[in-house]
Amino acid sequence: MHPMLNIAVRAARTAGNIIARGFENRDDLKTESKGANDFVTQIDKEAEQAIIHKIKQSYPDHSFIGEEGGKVSGDDDYTWIIDPLDGTTNFVKGIPHFAVSIALLHKGRLDQGVVFDPIRGELFTASKGAGAQLNGYRIRASKPKDLGGTVLATALPFKHREQTEQYMQSLNSIFAKCGDIRRCGSAALDMAYVAAGRYDGYWERGVNAWDIAAGELMVRESGGLVTDFKGNNDPLYSGEIVAGSPKVVQALVKHLKG
Repeated sequence: MHPMLNIAVRAARTAGNIIARGFENRDDLKTESKGANDFVTQIDKEAEQAIIHKIKQSYPDHSFIGEEGGKVSGDDDYTWIIDPLDGTTNFVKGIPHFAVSIALLHKGRLDQGVVFDPIRGELFTASKGAGAQLNGYRIRASKPKDLGGTVLATALPFKHREQTEQYMQSLNSIFAKCGDIRRCGSAALDMAYVAAGRYDGYWERGVNAWDIAAGELMVRESGGLVTDFKGNNDPLYSGEIVAGSPKVVQALVKHLKG
């Protein structure tokens, strides 16, 4: 395992322990609203602080971008992108589907990625040029030739309800062609599941870099393709994502361009 990936795994497990304990004691949660239908708890903040502390023990000069803490400046050749608890609404409601997401950018390119599900104990990892793994075993994206029979994942535009009509048009169009669609509430796990072949494809608008950075690397390292809705292959800061096998992504983009 790459040394920096090893540190990221340790940080993810440390945060996962905080999250698991918080999940068992949800009656004590303090929940705040960050915006329309967007929540944060003290567990999100504690987990992010634990991740940064763990990584800084080994790499004190690196930069950080966290969902809760914003930008922490340092050596910009190395920037860690952190979502300490992706799926906070699931967490608050007692739905056991959420994850820690940690990615490392080296000179602007995704280099290492970790998505950790603390409830199922599933650790998804990826290193640039070295493939993607689930609990140490190699994973690969599925390779359907078209949308027929595929199981896809997406997310409703819950923060941007004004996009609902446009979203539903594309959803109806895609649903008519695929096998089924899931909406589970964690972009990080959606991307990891695409990398593992559990989902054949995934799309979402309104995502942030911390939601998808680690998952993007995993999908690429598992043999999949990642683009934005226009088919551009650098979607990290575009706010929209399409992931899956090249043929699935090509088919989804045709439905999403409009």
